[in-house]
Amino acid sequence: MYSHYIKRILDIIICILGFPVFMLLFIIFGLLIKLEDRGPIFYKADRIGKGSKLYKMYKFRSMKVNAPTLLNEDGSTYNSKDDPRVTKVGKFMRETSIDETPQILNVLKGDMSIIGPRASLASALNTYQDDEIDKMKVRPGITGNTQAYYRNGLSNREKRLKDAWYANNVCFWLDVKIFFKTIITVLKRQGIYTYSNSNSKNTETMGN
Repeated sequence: MYSHYIKRILDIIICILGFPVFMLLFIIFGLLIKLEDRGPIFYKADRIGKGSKLYKMYKFRSMKVNAPTLLNEDGSTYNSKDDPRVTKVGKFMRETSIDETPQILNVLKGDMSIIGPRASLASALNTYQDDEIDKMKVRPGITGNTQAYYRNGLSNREKRLKDAWYANNVCFWLDVKIFFKTIITVLKRQGIYTYSNSNSKNTETMGN
């Protein structure tokens, strides 16, 4: 009952309560983004949602316009402290996870949940193994089990397995623990950068 009804109701309530904060962040960081390079405030990209359906995910743009997408060999997103693709304000937003806050709009639309698996790139849809695919049983989350406890400290394979486990074990108390652990992880700025920044490859251009 929780995963089918109560979780969605809580998502909507939390988003409504948090919307004024999001609007304040939009005014502040939207202005800073525009002042730095005059590019768009939001980054929108196709992500894999519940039932493997694609949707547009929103973030504050943290990269320079038309920056190339770099992936590690296992398909995870390249992420480095000295990444030249990231803007000055973008670096701060990433370290504090402020860039993720526009996903409140995705939650209100029903694409995402406050807590759930990390949404994968649309291009990764055909790369999932049988023991990973259960990840798509639930809506992806702004934060989740892997983000709260490991952030970027796991391989892509490990993240998918833990996300699949979450999807099969979702409950109220698990979400409560993840919610508060996320706050601690963000405040301590733990695991911001990917477990491996070597052997990356350029796949396409983006402006996130």
